[in-house]
Amino acid sequence: MALSDTTVTPPRALLGGLARRVRRTPFAVSLAAAWLALMVVVAVGADLLLPYSITAFDLKARLAPPLFMGGTLAHPLGTDELGRDVLSRLIMSIRMSLLIAFFGTLIAASLGTLLGILAAHFRRVVEALILMAIDFQASMPFMIIALSVLAFFGNSLPLFVALMGFQSWERYARITRGLTLAANEQGYAAAVRQLGAGSGRIYGLHVIPNIASTLIVSMTLTFPEIILLESGLSFLGLGVQPPLTSLGNMVGYGREYITRAPWIMLAPATVIVLTTLSISLLGDWLRDKLDPTLQ
Repeated sequence: MALSDTTVTPPRALLGGLARRVRRTPFAVSLAAAWLALMVVVAVGADLLLPYSITAFDLKARLAPPLFMGGTLAHPLGTDELGRDVLSRLIMSIRMSLLIAFFGTLIAASLGTLLGILAAHFRRVVEALILMAIDFQASMPFMIIALSVLAFFGNSLPLFVALMGFQSWERYARITRGLTLAANEQGYAAAVRQLGAGSGRIYGLHVIPNIASTLIVSMTLTFPEIILLESGLSFLGLGVQPPLTSLGNMVGYGREYITRAPWIMLAPATVIVLTTLSISLLGDWLRDKLDPTLQ
């Protein structure tokens, strides 16, 4: 007897459909955009919002609880093991983590796009070398590369940011190469080339604007990945170094007091989760809006 056409939908498919509906809900996208706008405001105006210096400590107020756990307005999010204000350090950590993620994403997108265009334009030996570099980068666990580089060369903020930008350039290179090859086969690129336009003009004014939407969506995927990677390295002590602070740095210091003072780790961990979730929601929304095949 043949099976009926009406089959039971697997739970995984149901969850996937529910997730897609949530991502496309205007209310969820609005909340995500509002949270990201708040993070940008905090990062830009951190110097004006700081109630205390991030290095100022008060041992008399050591491990003071936050306001919702019986604390005082003097330290709304409590203090850490040295009596430093958690709210002040959280504000500065948001600035630092967002700056690292922003410049890391910019470096990855710029490097990957450039190499992808070079591979599509020159082909042959240049393309083979770039594809070999892409395969090598994709085959190596990046956390091992990051740990090796930071251990060998030492840790400095410019090196750390450059390392974050090196994390996902191969994704942009693959996307750019494929889209550029497709664009070169289309009529508009050939028509501009027949009119005498040089390669720089063709790629800068015609090809890149046509593939920019896909690259922008890819950037919304890279941004939260760099935030999480920075948090992981800072948690291990190889990220942002004192007296500077970041979200992962705060989580790393707070792990030793998770039973006595969980608010030290809870505040930055919550910001990490909400920020990465908001960027992912906004990225899915942008993909739905910019990709004509999903209309």
